[in-house]
Amino acid sequence: MAVNAAQPIPSPSRRSRSSSTSQIPQSGPSNSSNRVSYTSNSGSGSEYHLDTSIATSSVSSQASLSGFRSSLPDNPQVYDFSDIRAATNNFLAKRYSSTSSQSWRCTLHGKDVIIFQRRIHKSMEKSRLKAKLSVICRSHYKSIIKLLGASVSGDHIYLVYEYVIGSNLSICLRNPRNPSYTILSTWMSRIQIATDVAHGLDYIHNTTGLEINPVHKYVKSSGIIVTEPSFNAKICHFGAAELCSVTESKAVMIGGEISEETPELGGSASKPRDFEGVRGYMSPEFQQTGVATQKSDVYAFGVVLLELVSGEEPVRFNYDKETGNYSKISVIEKAREVVECGGDREEDGSVGVRNWVDRRLSDSFPVDVAKKVMRLALDCLHVEPDNRPDMRRVAGKISKLYLESKFWSDRVKMPTEISVSLAPR
Repeated sequence: MAVNAAQPIPSPSRRSRSSSTSQIPQSGPSNSSNRVSYTSNSGSGSEYHLDTSIATSSVSSQASLSGFRSSLPDNPQVYDFSDIRAATNNFLAKRYSSTSSQSWRCTLHGKDVIIFQRRIHKSMEKSRLKAKLSVICRSHYKSIIKLLGASVSGDHIYLVYEYVIGSNLSICLRNPRNPSYTILSTWMSRIQIATDVAHGLDYIHNTTGLEINPVHKYVKSSGIIVTEPSFNAKICHFGAAELCSVTESKAVMIGGEISEETPELGGSASKPRDFEGVRGYMSPEFQQTGVATQKSDVYAFGVVLLELVSGEEPVRFNYDKETGNYSKISVIEKAREVVECGGDREEDGSVGVRNWVDRRLSDSFPVDVAKKVMRLALDCLHVEPDNRPDMRRVAGKISKLYLESKFWSDRVKMPTEISVSLAPR
């Protein structure tokens, strides 16, 4: 029991146990609080209140409440452009990523953030921007990197996201400096990432509260951060599709490349530019119309699932020395060959599941679960959008596959309390 160290504890002989000087509850719900009050007979009027359980529960509840409040997103903020310039050293600071040239890691208002530059239509008013930010910034999910605010200057919007320690999924699967090594060397680490991303997209599609059907549009392995040290996944670029107003643009083919053509704004047309980070993840209807939908997000997630299983890029090219030509290899076509040929059989030159799954897993994975993950990915990659499942259904199936994987992982663990001796008796 906690006592005040500044005052001496009266001896038991001098404590009064009369009803006027001591209050000890005898019954009722308040007994659990162990509240005891002693008054000294010395005339000093010293009174000691010992309420250990209430004090302990009060401290723990305040600590949990404080932790919960700190985890909530901040109020949406429209930053002054001068703050963005000061944080990025007038945009002369080192770029954050080689794949996204217009991005900077810096400190803004005392917070470690990442700033991305995107194109925005001039029709986006400040009031409309703040209304969208008020919804997006209050969206809160553990698998989504928080959007803290934005700033508009000319034809560009600067999105400010929290900085998360980790690396993107593409580098974790395919490190160019050491291709034979991956930090995701276990099946559980990969199914955990698939579960986090699936539930994050389900939250974006069904729980954000936006008036229109929200989409992510930029689902790709390089847009998923694997955090340290838990190896959980967080989705980047949340809210970019809503704030950048790119849903009004149209995709066109220029020289065999997919580009984005923006309609005329104020009597002038902007030059076509490439889509950002969607090559290999674009659904057939997205390539034709340039309009991202929730079903196109499902398609991109299917590609990410196949990347997690195989460790391969969505599209790669092999050089044939005999013909001098490049051959295109698609991870989607390879997965379809494996599933159509029965998985384990090696007929017509196709590879079985065991040979197709990433070899860096050391053949330690549940084959049945791997087959189910591949079939689910191919369902997400159906040519017809209406035949693809929605993310709520996909997230539910991924959760079941995670539980099956967890059961397999617990079952195959070697016991540590058993010692084996090979010495002769």
